[in-house]
Amino acid sequence: MTAGKAASATRSSPVVTGEVARRVSGETKGVSSEPAPSTIASRWSPSPVTTGEELPALFSAWFASRGWSIRPHQSALVEHASRGDSVLLVAPTGGGKTLAGFLPSLIDLAGQSARRAAKLHTLYISPLKALAVDVARNLEAPVAEMGLPIRVETRTGDTPASRRTRQRHRPPDILLTTPEQLALLVAQQGATTMFADLKTVVLDELHAMYNSKRGDLLALGLARLKTIAPNHRRVGLSATVADPAPLQRYLVPQPLAGEARAELVLGKPGAPPRIEISASEEYVPWQGHLARHAMADIMAAIKSARTALIFVNTRAQAELTFQSLWRINDENLPIALHHGSLAPQQRRKVEAAMSRGLLRGVVCTSTLDLGIDWGAVDKVICVGAPKGAARLVQRIGRANHRLDESSLAVLVPANRFEVLECNAARDAVLAGELDGERLKRGSLDVLAQHILGTAAARPFDADVLYAEARSASPYTHLTREDFDKVLDFVATGGYALKRYDRYAKLRRTPEGLWRIAHPRLAQQYRMNVGVIVEEPMIDIRLQARGRPTGAGGRVLGQLEEYFVEQLVPGDTFVFSGHILRFEGMRDDGAYVSKTAEAQAQIPSYNGGKFPLSTFLAERVREMVSTPERWDFLPGPVGEWLRMQEFRSVIPKPGQLLVETFPRGSKEYLVCYPFEGRLAHQTLGMLLTRRLERLRLRPLGFVANEYALAVWGLRDMGGADMDALFDEDMLGDDLDAWLRESSLYKRTFRNCAIISGLIERRDPRGEKTGRQVTFSSDLIYDVLREHEPDHILLRATYEDAGSGLLDIARLADMLKRVKNRIVTRRLERVSPLAVPALLEISKEMVAGEAHEDILHEAEASLIEEAMRVD
Repeated sequence: MTAGKAASATRSSPVVTGEVARRVSGETKGVSSEPAPSTIASRWSPSPVTTGEELPALFSAWFASRGWSIRPHQSALVEHASRGDSVLLVAPTGGGKTLAGFLPSLIDLAGQSARRAAKLHTLYISPLKALAVDVARNLEAPVAEMGLPIRVETRTGDTPASRRTRQRHRPPDILLTTPEQLALLVAQQGATTMFADLKTVVLDELHAMYNSKRGDLLALGLARLKTIAPNHRRVGLSATVADPAPLQRYLVPQPLAGEARAELVLGKPGAPPRIEISASEEYVPWQGHLARHAMADIMAAIKSARTALIFVNTRAQAELTFQSLWRINDENLPIALHHGSLAPQQRRKVEAAMSRGLLRGVVCTSTLDLGIDWGAVDKVICVGAPKGAARLVQRIGRANHRLDESSLAVLVPANRFEVLECNAARDAVLAGELDGERLKRGSLDVLAQHILGTAAARPFDADVLYAEARSASPYTHLTREDFDKVLDFVATGGYALKRYDRYAKLRRTPEGLWRIAHPRLAQQYRMNVGVIVEEPMIDIRLQARGRPTGAGGRVLGQLEEYFVEQLVPGDTFVFSGHILRFEGMRDDGAYVSKTAEAQAQIPSYNGGKFPLSTFLAERVREMVSTPERWDFLPGPVGEWLRMQEFRSVIPKPGQLLVETFPRGSKEYLVCYPFEGRLAHQTLGMLLTRRLERLRLRPLGFVANEYALAVWGLRDMGGADMDALFDEDMLGDDLDAWLRESSLYKRTFRNCAIISGLIERRDPRGEKTGRQVTFSSDLIYDVLREHEPDHILLRATYEDAGSGLLDIARLADMLKRVKNRIVTRRLERVSPLAVPALLEISKEMVAGEAHEDILHEAEASLIEEAMRVD
């Protein structure tokens, strides 16, 4: 089967490409039913195939000693390696992908002399530092047990500087690292020496990286590696994806015309998961995302498991969920908390306890999504809707990390719309259908960072670097004109900034090459490399008992600067699994103490919220529009939809329902695009501008994942809805709003940081969030006025299309509903509108009576919506 034909093979057919396909497509028997009880047994699990003829005797004996035998897709990768092929392996969790990726390298290194010179043979790249460390630990077992003369090391931001220096001059045989470290390595003057003998690059969890800015940075680094070590091959390891073709293209250099793809190997599908939905037949909340009503059920699910992972979608939700579970943990079960803002030592402590099987439950965010193995985990509990079928598959795979055993997952929807979303996600996973992704083009701000890094290593020829960048699949559409604009931006800052020496970072040599303007710029590049732009963070320090504020304290983790700045001494908040009292700020962080108070603020995080995927949104719309499917939903949810059908209308597939009605002294417009919070927020901003021009006096709006509600002083039902929702709102209206949008300025700030225009860190220290924002806002205003076609403004607009504003998805929605808008003028609120109006209540109510007022508002709204008269 050719690579092209393999790409079109159905997901249900386990195949491999090339000659190996004929040999491994059949299924044979002979699996050992008693796998070795080690961590490596989970990651590199036994195979249903008994033959080991492809392996050298030493490796066959090692497999046999563990009661294992090589899997078909592992054998396929060995054969592809013998031909020098780059290959993509797509296999489910527990399929032995990691061993498959490393096996050819281990075999090749085992056949070399133990006295060979120190040369880097295999480079492994992972999206997570913890995953790189975990894989290195697992590699130690076969290396030690077979007595292989192989050195394996990791290189992350936590690696001591002395070891990083030594690795450049005396590299290990196998180096495990991250995309950011690769960018640093290829920007070193000794990169050519370090990578000259590189044979293999293994890219783990490729599906999580390729279609992102980190993927762009990695692709450009791989293109540089191809120039340095032209004969190396690449192996991509990926979980099941809807379409493997983009990943195949990502793995190999792209020609000027046409396309090239890596070979494709598809592993055997694993046992189908068991997915339960925990939703009461008596009560399902109308709104909210915290699932407080289900905490007793979640605790019961933890008690029935050996170890359970309790996934939530935000860090703040993780804190609250942990607190809620701890309050009802009558049996004092060992339950832990794990998210990205906690101190690294705390996260490592939790991970070590999980590895030893000492914990019964861990409340976590996406920090535990990817392929780290936790052998004792036998149940995954997802609190809140998963937002995407692929994400649900990834999380389910954390339980029973073995190919031939079903993983058990419990979905806990927090509200009625989430019941629909959880059912849609479960049905999609069981049907083997996954989210597709909108493929992004390579980001220009990332290209600017790469150009500066290339100059830091050595002077470069622009023609050569353009061809090299163009060979990376995210940049195949890069024109020479755009490349030259980015190059000019890096060299001078662009037309509007050219007069300022601080933005001049490149100089032209007499030979026509581009070099770095000053050695300090190379140091600044190394201090700021990477594309993950987080909010400025402040250390949270636990004040030692009996000592004054500021006299040292254990670091619990970090919180966003903007949140801490709002606190005054005495304020309480939940963090690191404790209710903490803010004591004061000092130069080394924010000092807190533990308190026994029952109520507290919840930390506010900008990151961590997942948008509802386009694929899942479509399935939810189909479910809502199909009454015969309502019988399979919990009673309260089915009744809710039937009452909506009676009181208003259920939109058909492809339609957009817009309802208007009065309530109290205000008028409301509610629509149901089901396109995710980000797209709805942008739609809300644009709609309110249009309603203002129509003099309908809108006062505000709220958006959730499923609906948008606008409230105002005049009846909005008489507006021409086709004109109101016309695609032309993405023209002048959008441009006018973007000029004043803080979200857009934040997107520009991120692009400015990634491109190197604004540096967060320099040898003197790290800038505060206010300093960075002030600088970026000032530059933004200058460019908007004096150089509106500046390449960085264009990069910002492209980012806004799929980032904070989700303009591209909104454009698709407006096109989809054109001339398909269904309007209803109602006498009062409809059942479907209740969750949106409750969101409005939350926005407008504050103070000590907050909860009581909200309960009264909810009861009144529900009674009004569900009344039959």
